[in-house]
Amino acid sequence: MQVTCAALHPHGLTMSATSRFPFAAYLFACLLGVFALGGFWYGLGKPVILPDVASATHKLQCASYTPFDKDQSPFDVPFNLRPERMDADLALLSKSFECIRTYSMTGLEALPDLARKHGLKLMIGAWVNSNPVDTEKEVDLLIASANANPDVVSAVIVGNETLLRKEVTGAQLARLINKVKSQVKQPVTYADVWEFWLKHPEIAPAVDFLTIHLLPYWEDDPSNIDAALQHVAEVRQVFGNKFAPKDILIGETGWPSEGRQRETALPSRVNEARYIRGFVAMAEQQGWHYNLIEAFDQPWKRTSEGAVGGYWGLFDADRQDKGVLAGPVTNVPYWSQWLAAGGLIFIGTLLLGGPVRTTRAALVLPLLGALAACSIGAWGDLARVTTRFTSEWLWVGLLTSLNLVVLAHAALTLSPRSGWRGQAFNWLEQRAGWLVATTGFAAAVMMLELVFDPRYRSFPSVAFVVPALVYLCRPVNVPRREIALLTFIIGASIAPQLFREGLQNQQAWGWALVSVLMAAALWRCLRVRKT
Repeated sequence: MQVTCAALHPHGLTMSATSRFPFAAYLFACLLGVFALGGFWYGLGKPVILPDVASATHKLQCASYTPFDKDQSPFDVPFNLRPERMDADLALLSKSFECIRTYSMTGLEALPDLARKHGLKLMIGAWVNSNPVDTEKEVDLLIASANANPDVVSAVIVGNETLLRKEVTGAQLARLINKVKSQVKQPVTYADVWEFWLKHPEIAPAVDFLTIHLLPYWEDDPSNIDAALQHVAEVRQVFGNKFAPKDILIGETGWPSEGRQRETALPSRVNEARYIRGFVAMAEQQGWHYNLIEAFDQPWKRTSEGAVGGYWGLFDADRQDKGVLAGPVTNVPYWSQWLAAGGLIFIGTLLLGGPVRTTRAALVLPLLGALAACSIGAWGDLARVTTRFTSEWLWVGLLTSLNLVVLAHAALTLSPRSGWRGQAFNWLEQRAGWLVATTGFAAAVMMLELVFDPRYRSFPSVAFVVPALVYLCRPVNVPRREIALLTFIIGASIAPQLFREGLQNQQAWGWALVSVLMAAALWRCLRVRKT
């Protein structure tokens, strides 16, 4: 008696000894792909448990606060800060902090009353820049607010990183500080990166205490997360010894939760939590005064500082807790959503490929789908934190579309070339050369940017994994002169890119590896002869 399993077998054929093997390979590869996809996103999003530093019974000292909504920036015209936003923000911050630090007086007239309402102290700052009219206005508002709210304003800060930006001289700044000191009763200080206090010693005698910024990620020689706190402790000790008996306030310290790696300094939510919790424990043990940067993520800072600038907050821009101060913390809080999106890409790849007819196709198709699901999802998550402008969203859309079209081309290559699949394959095959050229052009542009202007750019490695591997394994006929130029640009730029980033930068090595694969794929395509 012959038993058939046409309903189960993907070919609708009798299951013979020869047809069972591709099906078994297909099933094995599907299971492997599912486990790889799930493991990838769970591994990125797995919660990490760290010692808490904030609780209902223990408040921290101070946090930087800028009351912008998610879609606002200080460059908006008109400038509109909502009192109801500030009220809600201070209600939230008062649960974990004793005070907040501000950087400008413009638009913050309601802040002292709101701080009083929520039991918070204020360190208020005047924004000092190269425009003397604007600076005078800020300083006058600073003096007036300090004198009108002595019960709330605990200190005043005349300028923030003004010497770093080279907008005033040390002598000009000292005169402003002395003017404020003569008219307020609160302690007066100036805030800047710690090196600039050493470069401008004339400022120290003018202030009541020194406010230094210690940001290991932004140092000229960035510290990794394991060495960052030791670096902070060493600098703090140097300042404590050099400028005694004046007190030292660490006016900004923190770690970014998103963005590109700088040498060994890697942004992530877990690393932000590790740094903040470790710093607070050390500061409270040593009796230091400190202010954490910053209360909320500020997406507008991505314009001037790259993606990393927008993600130093203890809460995100929607005022959701990032898990930095207490509780479990995860690097990818939306991992389940990306897993679901990846699952759709994986299933779509299997459906597009259709019934497999060879062992090779049975093994490759599911694994290709899993790889694409991981890389395209990771590209989407990267785009979520890096993209600022319409032009950048168009760029993201282009690279995402290229990935999906290349994936479709590869899946159809493995499928039976009959019916609509055959027609679709032929259509894509005729345009494959320009797909390669477009992908190579995009990779070359990104490589040149990372060689010549890398500081604020993220590594787009995940956007090129699928095209590089697909056309490396199956080269196609391409426009020869154009592809030869792109191959040279990408290949010749790999070493300079690594040199600029440092050999300990894993993200730079990841981009270098993808660039090698892309250059090799383009080279193989150059060797395909037109038939």
